[in-house]
Amino acid sequence: MPIWKRNLIVCWFGMFATGIGMSQIAPILPLYIRHLGVDHEAAIAQLSGIAFGSTFILSAIFSPIWGSVADKFGRKPMLLRASLGMAIVIGFMGFAPNVAVLIGLRLLQGVITGYSTACTTLIATQTDQEHAGWALGTLSTANIAGSLLGPLIGGFLSEHFGLQNVFFMTGALMMVSFFTTLFFVKESFQRTDKKVRHAKDIWNQIPEKGLTVTLFVTAFILTIALYSVEPIVTVFMSHLTNSSHLALLSGLAFSASGLANIIAAPCLGKLSDRIGAHKIMVIALFTAGLLFIPQAFVTEPWQLITLRFLFGLTAGGLMPSVNIMIRKITPAALTGRVFGFSMSAMYLGVFGGSVFGGQIAAWLSIRAVFFVTAALLLVNGLWVYWRVYRQIAAQPSQAQHIG
Repeated sequence: MPIWKRNLIVCWFGMFATGIGMSQIAPILPLYIRHLGVDHEAAIAQLSGIAFGSTFILSAIFSPIWGSVADKFGRKPMLLRASLGMAIVIGFMGFAPNVAVLIGLRLLQGVITGYSTACTTLIATQTDQEHAGWALGTLSTANIAGSLLGPLIGGFLSEHFGLQNVFFMTGALMMVSFFTTLFFVKESFQRTDKKVRHAKDIWNQIPEKGLTVTLFVTAFILTIALYSVEPIVTVFMSHLTNSSHLALLSGLAFSASGLANIIAAPCLGKLSDRIGAHKIMVIALFTAGLLFIPQAFVTEPWQLITLRFLFGLTAGGLMPSVNIMIRKITPAALTGRVFGFSMSAMYLGVFGGSVFGGQIAAWLSIRAVFFVTAALLLVNGLWVYWRVYRQIAAQPSQAQHIG
């Protein structure tokens, strides 16, 4: 088996575990905060928001920093640092004596993140161009699937094994990731640049600045679209059914897009190797935007679940396309740092999507969330078509380099 394939398998598992570790706390957080002695409902809601969102904000800040360190010292050391650190920190959350300690550990979790950035950089730089789309497409499913399925997994584990054991089991999963990385990931790292020290230096060395910004924005908007329904899906589902299985149906509606993403991303990544990532990106953005519109008109739970699944199929072509194009337009010495900024955009999208969905629902209506998200995706599709697709189509020589 080629080294890049073995690394891909290990990184996929590690990124999936990391995604779970970042998001599994969402459904159990209010319950755990109550378990730690907070009884007032308003205080529970406020503290839950702080504990959940703070991790992603700090992850967005520190991802480029760890990406820079990875460019200087290698990607495998960053994988080991992040997986071991998360294993310890998440495990300690199960021993938290009060909410202050829990929030502190969630903050620390955000600081030590960087596993996904290092994985993406490792696979992007090791995989040959012929297989890059498929490899990055496969890898992108891990973090998204882990993040989307994490709340469902966390809810299931807490119901059957208890709240504290969710943290212990997730920490154990990250420890397995640490040992598999230690023994099976192989990297032949040679530092190619020693002069880049400041963000301005990085920016000056990026050849396609406008395209890079467009890719960051696309990653941000895609993640907003994936998470905009998280705060409203249970309430919306209660309007559609009186079933006693409301929690299960809500979990299925939210996780359906994650399952579809796992199925579609490798196939669409492989297709992008053949026809160009820029084509897949434009088609996927428009299709995803259009699929959000009928979600506002559903009358039955199965309709919402089906449309969420179809959306996940189209979204599966977006992150691989973003990563492929970043890989192609970024100098090798800056790959980790640029992927770090891309991951920051995704973390901000997770936080922003959760806040965005709740605020739109509060100010307008639940169904308006789908319309506004559709508009964001369609506008982004027009921007990508104008700034990326047309530019590449007009310059065939650039299409070979970028698309």
